[in-house]
Amino acid sequence: MKDDKNFDVIIIGGSYAGLSAAMALGRSLRQVLIIDSGLPCNRQTPHSHNFITHDGEKPSVIAKKAKEEVLNYPTVRFQKGLAVSGKKTSNGFEINTENGELFSAKKLIFATGVEDIMPGIQGFSACWGISVIHCPYCHGYEFRGKRTAIMANGDRALHLVSLVNNLSTDLTVLTSGEANFSVEQAAKLKKHGVTVIDEPISKIQHKNGWVEKVIFKDNKAIAFDAVYAAIPFRQHSSIPVELGCDLTEQGHIVVDNFQKTTIKGVFACGDNTSMMRSVSNAVAAGNLAGAMVNKELVEENF
Repeated sequence: MKDDKNFDVIIIGGSYAGLSAAMALGRSLRQVLIIDSGLPCNRQTPHSHNFITHDGEKPSVIAKKAKEEVLNYPTVRFQKGLAVSGKKTSNGFEINTENGELFSAKKLIFATGVEDIMPGIQGFSACWGISVIHCPYCHGYEFRGKRTAIMANGDRALHLVSLVNNLSTDLTVLTSGEANFSVEQAAKLKKHGVTVIDEPISKIQHKNGWVEKVIFKDNKAIAFDAVYAAIPFRQHSSIPVELGCDLTEQGHIVVDNFQKTTIKGVFACGDNTSMMRSVSNAVAAGNLAGAMVNKELVEENF
């Protein structure tokens, strides 16, 4: 590494998307710094699925192996820490960490993921990623045929029900408040034998993160094996917005087909840009982002 403060590219976020981007850049001999806080959103998830060659592997094992492979490239450096601010400069960008360190680079890649906003339901966060889940493609097969709840309302609930109905016919929608379905949607749920319960939820009874029962405010309890939950999220890092990057209505960073944000020289990849929250999707987006950043550097210097 020629300079320990100045780089071609700084990647903020060193999980699957960030490491994948770093590999593409490291193989092109770019000077790369990865800054990572060590808190991936799937840290509670026991197994990763729907990713060929790694199906059923623990996410942390995939990340550990990926990090080891990436750091075999001598131009890539890994810095544990939290990036807290950034600014545009005449030569590119500067990034500050919580420890007061300052780094600069010509290009930035944000692979910072998103932060899920947990509801105030006792036991929910302890089960998140284990048996309270968000994605039927990532987790659904393992809960096929099981007693399944859908914690959502309106269009989002109907979307999840339609996907999960192929995996289990024992489905109950928990709206935790007044149900918000059109006449047509209610008829569709009834047609497929889906029960709707609007009583507010007070607690999820579980054992080591595995759901046993959902307890309602009226003290009624229903046994479930899995709960799909559609919960809100926010960007894990505020720096992209501070730099001027646009967000979608849903709160994702706006990128084009090449992972470019709306700010020149800034790219983003992974969960912070996509509704498809999976390891495989993050790896693919990171690989593309790394290649496109290298392409920009080539075009600017050749």
